[in-house]
Amino acid sequence: MKNILSILTVLALAAAAQAGCGKTESSKGTVKSYDAEKKALVVTVGGSDKTFTLTPETEGADKAADLKGKSVEVNVDKHVKTKVISVAVSAEAPKGDEPKTDKKKKKEKKA
Repeated sequence: MKNILSILTVLALAAAAQAGCGKTESSKGTVKSYDAEKKALVVTVGGSDKTFTLTPETEGADKAADLKGKSVEVNVDKHVKTKVISVAVSAEAPKGDEPKTDKKKKKEKKA
């Protein structure tokens, strides 16, 4: 009986360790390039390039080749940074790619 309880306890702990919390981190940027052989997607986020490796489980991975130059949102597992959950076209422009305005011109217009 003790052996059965010990085995069940170990299995319960192992199952809990495998379950993720489900939290994701989102990065918005512009697709710079996509390498179909390596499944590597390079996204410019806030002025720096980040490389994401897509897997067969990644949602939107089949359309990654068509995303070059478009604003995208890449969702990555919070605890396993290499696990890309989804890639999708972003509705809004990323903050790093917003056009810069001249503050002096705004002040002149107000005066």
